Amino acid sequence: MRQIGQALREKKEALGAVISLEMGKIKSEGLGEVQEFIDICDLATGMSRTIDGKVLPSERPDHFMMEVWNPLGIVGVITAFNFPVAVCGWNTALSLITGNQVLWKPAQTACMSSIATTKIITSVLEKHGFKNVFTLCCGNGPDIGEAVVQDSRIPLVSFTGSTKIGRHVSAEVHRRFGKTILELGGNNATIVMPDSDLELAFQGSVFGAVGTCGQRCTSLRRLFIHEDIYDDFVARMVKAYPAFEKRMGDPLDDNTLLGPLHMKRSVQEYLKGIEEIQNQGGKVLYGGKAFDDMDGNYVLPTIVEINHDAKIVQTEIFAPILYVFKFKTLDEVIEWNNEVPQGLSSSIFTKNLQNMFQWVGPTGSDCGLVNCNIGTSGAEIGGAFGGEKETGGGRESGSDAWKQYMRRSTCTINHGTTLPLAQGVKFDI
Repeated sequence: MRQIGQALREKKEALGAVISLEMGKIKSEGLGEVQEFIDICDLATGMSRTIDGKVLPSERPDHFMMEVWNPLGIVGVITAFNFPVAVCGWNTALSLITGNQVLWKPAQTACMSSIATTKIITSVLEKHGFKNVFTLCCGNGPDIGEAVVQDSRIPLVSFTGSTKIGRHVSAEVHRRFGKTILELGGNNATIVMPDSDLELAFQGSVFGAVGTCGQRCTSLRRLFIHEDIYDDFVARMVKAYPAFEKRMGDPLDDNTLLGPLHMKRSVQEYLKGIEEIQNQGGKVLYGGKAFDDMDGNYVLPTIVEINHDAKIVQTEIFAPILYVFKFKTLDEVIEWNNEVPQGLSSSIFTKNLQNMFQWVGPTGSDCGLVNCNIGTSGAEIGGAFGGEKETGGGRESGSDAWKQYMRRSTCTINHGTTLPLAQGVKFDI
């Protein structure tokens, strides 16, 4: 694992460029994605020596109880186009250090990045005599992906993608009593309180909404701004957005801040979403335009004013569309944050400790990622990544996410000469 991380370091510039070329994210984000794989290799290298079980007290004399963690066998990894390398890294690093083989099915539109990544990984594995520990299977979802989902020899399937397909994956894998890690839709929100550092809130909101052209699962979709600062904050956002049109273009150009959407279909969904927003009473404050005359799937990042309970707000449009809302109280806006069916990432900007602890506590955000004074995007690998509700409930990357890649055995050893039963049961013969 350490050597895989080193091999990725040596190829970071080239692999990052391939990601940008194929996926469309800007160069610094492509490089950042490779760095994320490097970081998880470092984390996993140390973690490989710290995987632990528990020693538990037994109520029976001369009995010893402990928990032992064992490999599952083969882990199926199905990844999405938006992070073609990093999500593979999360799963591969933890799968390998917990003793499993990996079968990776990438997005069909990101096979160049996945083939390059596979060459780097297997070049290290083959030096150590491992020729079938890591396997890449490129192809479409209905054929290759479905084969992974249905195969009972694969006890765990990690799937990243839409909630719609994730629901099918979950049903089919659990039908055969397999396990899943699901990283599905997000409908992420930021709350800006009147006492917040408005510069931090502005920077975090802009990156969250526009970064990766709105194609992160943690991209900011809903921005709740307190009524006392709403007008000025929204005006600043609208004033800042035209700068992205001037710096839109080739993602491999260092000056580019806004790359294209990944597919033509994404542009169609963006335009359809704008139309539906307007049909439901939404007002486009900026954007709402696609560029047919450009070589690529370019759209303007968009700011929309709409009611928080509009039907369209309950769904995720995987494009740079940001809804803005005005609120009065923290209790009210927490309820609005939690009213959507997704539950991935959320953030609040405030200097008030009471606000912070209410936000992260049991009556606060119901998301898997709950942030204070940072945006919804940019999770670190040390923490477990994932969400609740229709986001799937799985966890990847850091913390104790490694447990999902193993099976737990509760082991009891009788080192005495009698056979006492638990709970005082008597069964004398």
